[in-house]
Amino acid sequence: MQKCYLAMGCFWKPEEKFRTQKGIISTEVGYAGGQNSEVTYEEVCQGNTGHAETVKLSFDENILSYENILELFFKMHDPTQKDMQFPDVGTQYRSEIFYENEQQKKLALKIKEKFNKVYNNKIETNISPIKNYCKAEEYHQKYIKKKGIL
Repeated sequence: MQKCYLAMGCFWKPEEKFRTQKGIISTEVGYAGGQNSEVTYEEVCQGNTGHAETVKLSFDENILSYENILELFFKMHDPTQKDMQFPDVGTQYRSEIFYENEQQKKLALKIKEKFNKVYNNKIETNISPIKNYCKAEEYHQKYIKKKGIL
């Protein structure tokens, strides 16, 4: 089992889309990339913690590869928007791939370059080492499934 951390705007919809993919073992939403190891939704919404709303995925590499997950990532949101995913605006809604190791970093750079060609060099997605990930509050977990939205 492997893990990866992806930020692509509000975490509710991507969590739901990934949750239903074959090969995904579990999903969790949280906050990553900021200055502190523990933050709240209210703090992140203020826009000054440096965190991004992030989906943490645990997956079976034999069924769904990290490379395939990154392909889905670039297709699930608009990676050309800086610090937003319409209609949500702010650094907490940025597009970012957080990697755990050099292999993930290498693949993230490769897939980003592939999509950068498709988007005429307009990709705004950051690629960074994972830091200060913390799980979001329980009411955010599986939000769409709980609310029966979609």
